[in-house]
Amino acid sequence: MAFSETTAVAVGDLTFDVRHAGPDDGTPVVLLHGFPTTSLSWSPVVPALADAGLRVVAPDQRGYSPGARPADVAAYATDRLAQDVVSLADALGLDRFHLVGHDWGAAVAWYVAAHHGHRLETLTTFSVPHLAAYNAALAHDADARERGSYIGLFRREGKAEDLLLADDARRLRAMYQGAVPQHLVDAYVAQLQEPGALTAALGWYRAMTPELAGLPSVDVPTTFVWSDDDLAIGRAGADACGAHVSADYRYEVLEGVTHWIPEQAPDAAAAAILDRVRGVDPEAPRPI
Repeated sequence: MAFSETTAVAVGDLTFDVRHAGPDDGTPVVLLHGFPTTSLSWSPVVPALADAGLRVVAPDQRGYSPGARPADVAAYATDRLAQDVVSLADALGLDRFHLVGHDWGAAVAWYVAAHHGHRLETLTTFSVPHLAAYNAALAHDADARERGSYIGLFRREGKAEDLLLADDARRLRAMYQGAVPQHLVDAYVAQLQEPGALTAALGWYRAMTPELAGLPSVDVPTTFVWSDDDLAIGRAGADACGAHVSADYRYEVLEGVTHWIPEQAPDAAAAAILDRVRGVDPEAPRPI
């Protein structure tokens, strides 16, 4: 079962496009996409989750939904992105839920777990480790700094948009490394070519602040999945991730897989999510 419907969900002055799958009374799992993708990035993963009886909720996040594109860069600060997740859960009647994120969606998921962990049953993240581990790697590991050098460009207003959208978004399309199905690439690019969309998506990078490096540890049962052909995220930060999780922690490495795990390795991604969701001990204490 793929996504069955898309609904518009209002959160304050913003309206988010949210894709759904699975039974309405199923165990809820919220999927957060990264850059430069949309909630469609989870399409290859969703059938396994829905068939397992999960209620799948996948929003196009702030900047990606046309009704949620504030002009101010400060509107894309990570704490606001995390609050969007909690507010969307409130709007959908989800008291507690399983949270999954890839790339920037993983970064937001780590923030939610660190500051709103009482709302989560479990956490599963792909590619981006806990932000304290990632930032420590940027500070001390040459390989991590080289892999993350693109961030400086993305933070330059106007320059990144011009480069990425030139020649029918040739450089933007190249970022997917040939690992993402063409129909998904076309869908991502079309959405990011909408007026103001790419600037809004890049706002996530431009609103980053130094305190993300000091993100608290999380006390939520967590699985982190990294792939060894990831051009953006190196091993140093990935290997250090577990030091920032005080609950049950699983670390998986996918060999020969690029950064684009949900699209390139959907079976492995779905298995990691399902194993984590099914592995919850209902008697275990939860953060308050």
